[in-house]
Amino acid sequence: MLAVLAIAAGTGWFSRGWFEDAQRLTALEAAQAATRQALARESVIAGVVEARLATLDANQRVIDRGVIREIQKPIYRRVCLEPDAVRLLNAAAAGRAPDPADAADPLPDHAAAVE
Repeated sequence: MLAVLAIAAGTGWFSRGWFEDAQRLTALEAAQAATRQALARESVIAGVVEARLATLDANQRVIDRGVIREIQKPIYRRVCLEPDAVRLLNAAAAGRAPDPADAADPLPDHAAAVE
């Protein structure tokens, strides 16, 4: 009787182990399937993004060339100083004081009429 009870307990123990292992295996397979589906979805999205980036690459190169050409052309020379300031600096570099009454530009017609 004790032997039958021990065999029944051992069989129940092994059956419970197999049942728990089957549950773990089912959960693991479900997680792997979800991972495969997510990777497949992300691969499709990555392919679409790569295709879009391939078309934008040519535009980026054209913009870069335009910026390089614009930087190489010295078209902005007197952006910081007005002509009066340049005249004052040239006079200071020559070692002479500029005449404050000497106007670099003629007065407009309406300003000359007021005086």
